[in-house]
Amino acid sequence: MALGERERKIILASKISIAGNATLSLLKIVVGIIAGSLAVVADGVDSASDILTSLITLFTAYIIGKPPDPKFPYGYNKADTIATKVLAFIIFFAGAQLAITSFSKLLNPAEEAMPSMFAIYIIVLSILGKLLLAGYLKKVGKSVESAMLIANARNMQNDVVISVSVLVGLVFTFIFKMPIIDTIAALLVSAYIMVIAFKIFMQTNLEMMDGVEDSEIYKKIISAANSIEGVSNPHRIRVRKMAHLNVIALDIEIEGHLTLNEAHDLALTVESAIKDRIPNVYDVLVHTEPKGNIEPDEVFGVSEEDL
Repeated sequence: MALGERERKIILASKISIAGNATLSLLKIVVGIIAGSLAVVADGVDSASDILTSLITLFTAYIIGKPPDPKFPYGYNKADTIATKVLAFIIFFAGAQLAITSFSKLLNPAEEAMPSMFAIYIIVLSILGKLLLAGYLKKVGKSVESAMLIANARNMQNDVVISVSVLVGLVFTFIFKMPIIDTIAALLVSAYIMVIAFKIFMQTNLEMMDGVEDSEIYKKIISAANSIEGVSNPHRIRVRKMAHLNVIALDIEIEGHLTLNEAHDLALTVESAIKDRIPNVYDVLVHTEPKGNIEPDEVFGVSEEDL
């Protein structure tokens, strides 16, 4: 199976993410055990869970690279959306788990030992590493319009927030002797993580329900159709997302006396005009109708008067 440029970039980003998280996870777990810091060990385990999210994106990249077949005639690009929803659940679960653990500590406070400075250095190194990974994944995700890579980048950003809160909590806990601040900070962080997960989940719902985020795309389609001589009243326009691609369908009106060949040529011209104005078009389906045609049962789609 030949992979496209987009799939290759996603695969490379996923492999880099796996390698980076594996290195950080191993360092934090080993150093945490040696330094006697359960917080650093826990942070290392959290990084190990990030390997799972990167493996999901890697596996999905191979799926979306598969060509269309009779079972999935539109191809496999929506696997990107499904993977993003899975990542949203994983991120939410991580936040919920942190909230439960923090709330339990709030109810049953226990004295904790101060980790050595070496453990703190590893946490700082982890923050820098996660920032680099998050920035890289976000940049690649935006360049290839991959929701799952962007979601994974947000997950890395959450890890940075967690690590920073651990450092801040240590300051208040061990310097100012206020251990409750550390627990409260963890609760706030867990709430932040769950909110991010919820936003990612809702964003994918838009695509799953065949919606579009920016309705300006309909104005561009109408403008493209109206720019073609002999074409009028573009209506019943439907746009749905398939990962980073747009699937477009619309009806146009033409003179009823035109031949089938002439009508076909006009439809092709409209299709070409739309593709020139809108990026990442997977397919354009143009249905031609004679001028003045009225079909009251056409209750779906977008027309010029709707905008």
